[in-house]
Amino acid sequence: MKINLANIKKAKKFLYKNECIAIPTETVYGLAGNAFSDKACKKVFKLKKRPKNNPLIVHYYNYQNLKKDCKLNENFFKLYKKFCPGPITFILNLKKNSKVSKVVTNKKTTLAVRFPEHPVTRSLLKQIAFPLAAPSANISSRLSPVCSNDVKEDFGKKIKFVLDGGRSSIGIESTIIDIRNKPKILRLGGIELSAIKKILRRKLIIDNSPAKISAPGQSRIHYSPGIPIRLKAKKAKNDEAFLFINKKKVAKANYFFLSKKGDLNEAAKNLYSTLRKIKNNKYKSIAVAKIPNKGMGKTINDRLTRASKF
Repeated sequence: MKINLANIKKAKKFLYKNECIAIPTETVYGLAGNAFSDKACKKVFKLKKRPKNNPLIVHYYNYQNLKKDCKLNENFFKLYKKFCPGPITFILNLKKNSKVSKVVTNKKTTLAVRFPEHPVTRSLLKQIAFPLAAPSANISSRLSPVCSNDVKEDFGKKIKFVLDGGRSSIGIESTIIDIRNKPKILRLGGIELSAIKKILRRKLIIDNSPAKISAPGQSRIHYSPGIPIRLKAKKAKNDEAFLFINKKKVAKANYFFLSKKGDLNEAAKNLYSTLRKIKNNKYKSIAVAKIPNKGMGKTINDRLTRASKF
């Protein structure tokens, strides 16, 4: 992808003024501010209408920048070498002299960090003197955006600048793993569990619905298009959209599919854009046919389950 240097320069200008901008990543678009600035991070929470107890993910260019703020360990380096930059977020212990704003963590001693793969955002991160606190660029509990128009649809002119990087290639948020002690998955996401197990060579605890929120994306209600969702449906009701994993031979106006041939990675990529399309087509609710609970299907089911709590 060709990098528009004029847009990078404009993005830097806003960030150094402690403003919030939208940035592209391979997962979804993020609402970004200077992670070292209380002022910028407070703006992120306010714009998103995000509860203060829901911490933010901080985006770094590389681990050399991160080691000033967090304590790194062997499991971190194993996963970093294999998956970074990419759709994986690590929960690490903060160092006492870290510059990261306490607003980001709600005064916790841990930090969620990742290294985005998108070339536009990597170019931006390389040119600034701070990491970016950047949760998804949406109103809290709603659908994440996968293109610049999604961001504009949600925020209008409330965001100073949207750094356009085309459509997100993965289209679903990062996998979150706590690697401070025994590795524990806190959110299913863009990297399958089997791939992580292969690198760590050990069983993984999955705790993505805790009683107390310790990482982003763990809220009971999340990723909602703003209309009711019924799971494992066998047929649709009147005025209801019907969502399938793969394309059907019989096409109806209310039928929507996530992949032509049932590819779960393609389905994950198309999930949020399809749910947004259904909502914008004025359907009152969504019936979802059963989706295989394997590979990326587990992540899709996680997102739809949280969205159905609307």
